[in-house]
Amino acid sequence: MKLISDEVLIDSGQQLPNYEAIYPQFEGFKFWDPAAWTKGHPYELYKKMREEAPVMWLPSEKNFSGFWSVTRYDDIKKIELAPTVFSSQRGSINMAVPDRKKWRPKKLVPAAYNSLINMDEPMHREMRMQQAEFFFPGYVATIRDKVGLKIDHLLDEMERKGPVVDFVKMFSEELPLFTLCEMLGIDEEDRPKVKVWMHHLELASQFLSNPWQTFFSEPMFPFRFNPVVNEMFAYGERVMADRRANPRKDLLTAIAQSKLGGELLPQDFLDGSWLLIIFAGNDTSRNSLSGTIRLMTQFPDQRAMVLDDPSLIPKMSEEALRMVSPVMHMRRTALEDTELNGQMIAKDEKLVLWYGAANRDADVFPNPDTFNMLRPNVEKHIAFGHGVHKCLGSRIAKMQLRLAFERIFDRFPDISWTGKQTISPNSLVHAISSLQVNLYGPNGKRPTKVAVS
Repeated sequence: MKLISDEVLIDSGQQLPNYEAIYPQFEGFKFWDPAAWTKGHPYELYKKMREEAPVMWLPSEKNFSGFWSVTRYDDIKKIELAPTVFSSQRGSINMAVPDRKKWRPKKLVPAAYNSLINMDEPMHREMRMQQAEFFFPGYVATIRDKVGLKIDHLLDEMERKGPVVDFVKMFSEELPLFTLCEMLGIDEEDRPKVKVWMHHLELASQFLSNPWQTFFSEPMFPFRFNPVVNEMFAYGERVMADRRANPRKDLLTAIAQSKLGGELLPQDFLDGSWLLIIFAGNDTSRNSLSGTIRLMTQFPDQRAMVLDDPSLIPKMSEEALRMVSPVMHMRRTALEDTELNGQMIAKDEKLVLWYGAANRDADVFPNPDTFNMLRPNVEKHIAFGHGVHKCLGSRIAKMQLRLAFERIFDRFPDISWTGKQTISPNSLVHAISSLQVNLYGPNGKRPTKVAVS
């Protein structure tokens, strides 16, 4: 079985497009630099690009290839709906594919390529269908009660430690990891390890962006990283072998038993498959939860509407996903010379789709910077992508978001962001790594409980 990592298109370092760029090029924001994203999406630049350069060529750095930046909603949907022209597999969904000599750690980089998200048809359809059962409404309903109990437990802990707490540390990084471990079927005793693995993998991006800052905050990180990654892959090999020999009713078993072309998946695909579930589900849900708290503080009229009518929470969740856009981009590679919005694009050139720009396209969402859960097209955002590669876990993510805010607003109707937050250096997801909240509103105090005689 051919691995995606064996055939993926390595960046050539091309800095000029093959066809003349018809739109202007705006400089000043280093899209490829994780550190550039620590202040969030560059919404003003997005707006300028949509209006004046909707398919804009950007040169890159460090021997990586330049790429076409796509910012209009309709253009991104057009690309997503044409997977035979714009490939996920040819050049991967990552912004850059470095030379193989620089693939470190040895197993981690190939695992990022050998997974469902990087597959084209027919591999993509075959793999997706074998895992889909765990993302259908019927399955989502079976874990809803467990997720609800976890939410209650996390809120109890927040209340105990409040009134001022870090919402990310105490809630939004805990809930998605719990849900994903339930889906995958990870044993209770192994779940603390998963948390350690995710923490180190997230720190890796920060370390590459600002090694000294990471070193000062966690001095042992450079020494622990490789052993932690090796432990993670050893676990994957062990658990996949066990699920083949002793199948259970869980997603790890579905992955372990999956086949492509009638063959069981090699370990390289198994590694990429279960790690993708952890990464994709954790990052998107965590940042959606945190971003929604932030938005409800910034738009108090919308919070008041939800408190008055909790049945609006599903609409609130959709509008929050549009405005947060937790996944900032995906990349596609042209399989042939083609045209997009008047711009000719050559075969093997890369296109980066900026979802945060598309979700604030004023031609689709009037007054896009205003939170309005009553928009007639509130569900038309593309925070989960579009077309054949629309996020398989979107129903799980929405269930968590809706259930969380039903219970958060019931317990803490005045919960408020204090204005303090940390956004980690990450060019793929809007990584809110800390968000300080007061459970009882601005400068709120813990309510006094009066004894009843």
